[in-house]
Amino acid sequence: MRADVARAVAAAWVRAYAAREPGVEGAVLSGSVLGMAAGEVVPPWSDVDVLVVRSEPAEKLGKFRWGGVLLEVTFVTWEDLGSPEDVLGSFVFAGCFRGDGVLLDPTGRLAWLRARVSAGFADAVWVRRRCAGVRARIEAGLRGVDDSGALHEQVTGWLFPTSLTAVLPLVAGLVEPTVRRRYVVAREVLAAYGLVDRYVAVLDLLDGGGVSADRVAGHLAGLARTFDVAAEVARTRFFFSADITPAARVVAVDGSAALVAAGWHREAMFWIVATYARCHAVLAVDAPERGVELAPAFEAAVADLGVSSAADRRRRADEVLAFLPGWWATVEQIVGR
Repeated sequence: MRADVARAVAAAWVRAYAAREPGVEGAVLSGSVLGMAAGEVVPPWSDVDVLVVRSEPAEKLGKFRWGGVLLEVTFVTWEDLGSPEDVLGSFVFAGCFRGDGVLLDPTGRLAWLRARVSAGFADAVWVRRRCAGVRARIEAGLRGVDDSGALHEQVTGWLFPTSLTAVLPLVAGLVEPTVRRRYVVAREVLAAYGLVDRYVAVLDLLDGGGVSADRVAGHLAGLARTFDVAAEVARTRFFFSADITPAARVVAVDGSAALVAAGWHREAMFWIVATYARCHAVLAVDAPERGVELAPAFEAAVADLGVSSAADRRRRADEVLAFLPGWWATVEQIVGR
């Protein structure tokens, strides 16, 4: 489906939702679809992200199909967004107001916010502030790595802040942060600034120096089996529950397969292991016996990243923290240009 059609479908859903649900005060697009040209095709494993502003907090709707489009709907309040300065300094929200992504704005407040954010979006002061927010999240996450909790909890606690090193060049280069493809896009940004030679060091922080394509293909097959079981038995609500459903399989499994097929097998390991961990969080609560049965495949993927033990994860976290000052200098080069 073309990007302009997908955006129109998202807008139609928002209008239909607002008509039947009280408290809806606006909506705006976010994510990769914002930067796509009108005629560009949205891949089947890409969702269309929508932030719906409500007067009161509400639980995330997550991923679902509507009008032939895979939507991912998140609710926010005006307090979550904050002032224009708050949004300009947020690597999460700033990109939503960079372009013309407003879908519903009965009061004009989103247009007012967009005008102020878009005017200052590329200002180096705000770019550095957003980058600093990413760095702070990396440091807080990795300093908090410990050996408590189940394996899936410990791996998640190391994996996500480590992967944010790939988000830093995106934020510095004014590119909308992405999740599953963050390493691929990080390489593209670095290449655009003549810094592609710095990329391998960032990727090494993820997988310790490389996982073969055959091994990654095997891990993907194991993930597909685990995902299908977790999606079938899931009953307990998690913040990521909408990502472990039959509707979301195309993103988690097919999207990762597309990365592997394109030669980005090392990069694909981030989302493969992240999704594995989420599946085991579900299984631990809703089907513990199946979790035990499927654990060896997850453990093999974790082992190939070189983070099987708590000591491994602590050592690798320390390596990222030691890497950050030099990486920050690279980020500054991007901002400065």
